[in-house]
Amino acid sequence: MVDNEKADLARLENTLGYTFTNRDLLVQALTHRSKSQHNNERLEFLGDALLETILSDLLFSLRPEANEGDLTRLRANMVRGVTLAKIADDLQLKHYIRVGSGELRTGGYQRDSTLADAVEAIVAAIYLDNNSFDATYAIVEAMYQKYLRELPDASVLKDAKTQLQEYLQSRGEGRPEYELLSISGPDHDKQFVVCCRVGTHESTATASSKKKAEQKAAKTTLALLHEFGM
Repeated sequence: MVDNEKADLARLENTLGYTFTNRDLLVQALTHRSKSQHNNERLEFLGDALLETILSDLLFSLRPEANEGDLTRLRANMVRGVTLAKIADDLQLKHYIRVGSGELRTGGYQRDSTLADAVEAIVAAIYLDNNSFDATYAIVEAMYQKYLRELPDASVLKDAKTQLQEYLQSRGEGRPEYELLSISGPDHDKQFVVCCRVGTHESTATASSKKKAEQKAAKTTLALLHEFGM
């Protein structure tokens, strides 16, 4: 490893608040599969599991009033790609990611999914380097500090179908009905049209999958019910 690479990694370690005993683990965590067979994919697997466990514990303590469903939604929000990409931005990982020439040309090192994967891999690398769950826990807690301070209400994380069903249940109404009206377009660009019915109210929506169309139709239907005061 040349001196400027060592300096770069030292800068990243300073940002992380952790100095590696085996810096090769950090290098591997930053290596995309387009660069080398010795890449970060296995580390991603372990890091994902560690993040879920650590964040489950943090959320359990921070939200004593939350039920299982709320905690699950909050955790999913914390480990989703968008949040991980924000953490990668906090760490300025785009300056350290190691990608192949093709990914470098197309800007793949700046892709949210690539950066999110690297965050997971770094968590695993820290755990393997120190063999201490407690030390890894402390680093993850520091990474997520501002996001844990700004935790949303779990109710806003519910998808539209869940919100609609709970709204109807709270008013003693039956379940909404979803009907697939049509599928059109070529295989690579299919469009699904779905209708959502609640009593005499109905809404249709079009999307690239049946599931997405149902969510869009549910959202529109819920807005209609609010508008008509049902």
